[in-house]
Amino acid sequence: MQDSYMAMVRRKRMYGGLILVVFIALMASGFLVADDRNAGGFWNGITNIFQFPSEVVNEAAANAAALPGLMLNAVPSLIETLNIALAATLVGALVGGVFALLATRGLARWPGMIGLIRRVMDTLRAFPEIVVALILIFILGGGPVPAMIAIALHTAGALGKLFSEVAENADLKPVEGLQSVGATWIQRMILGVLPQVAPNWLSYALLRFEINIRASAILGFVGEGGIGHDLKLAMQWGHGRYDQVVAIFIVLFLTIVVVDQTSSHFRDKLVKGH
Repeated sequence: MQDSYMAMVRRKRMYGGLILVVFIALMASGFLVADDRNAGGFWNGITNIFQFPSEVVNEAAANAAALPGLMLNAVPSLIETLNIALAATLVGALVGGVFALLATRGLARWPGMIGLIRRVMDTLRAFPEIVVALILIFILGGGPVPAMIAIALHTAGALGKLFSEVAENADLKPVEGLQSVGATWIQRMILGVLPQVAPNWLSYALLRFEINIRASAILGFVGEGGIGHDLKLAMQWGHGRYDQVVAIFIVLFLTIVVVDQTSSHFRDKLVKGH
């Protein structure tokens, strides 16, 4: 018995070692192929990894007195970025909530449509915001509206999945009680399900708001407005505008920290009750 057990252990270790060797070989070959396709080469460029950051920091340090004013100038663009993220989160959460209720077994209004609705949510999550935004630019032109729509679509797919998982754990007794007295499907969802799932749904929505702030800033690099667009222009100018780059980074970093701490506080209150 012990001999067969030790033989099984040795066999598993051998298979594990072979898998590790194959994995390392694939990673190494993939890196070599990618490095050949890279314009400058990884090993040739890694020595300059600190060159650009040092130039930015040195120029910002030389113009340290101007940083507060530059940070203040970045506030309007920051507000636009926050508006994009907030509107996208609100629209995405509302759509995701409807998707979740329609895609949850035991709650769905049309059980035969559950598979279709889940595939729709999968599709919305599959396409990155930047891809959707680039498509919308050709349709709507540049600006904050394409960014908001792109982020909202991705948010609807992501939150719809998370909301559905929460709704699956809801107690069905209140729903059945409401159904027995003739309540409509909408009334059963509002009165029987939403009070149970609201804390977790709001927690996920707050977490998604943090993610959407970063996404809206990134989309500024493709001409979607907000603080990301100002950062792109400042970096394109290069020397002479690096102090503005640092100011924008500081403003964006402080905003994300404040939003992260605030939302974490409210998430703890909603989910844990403290």
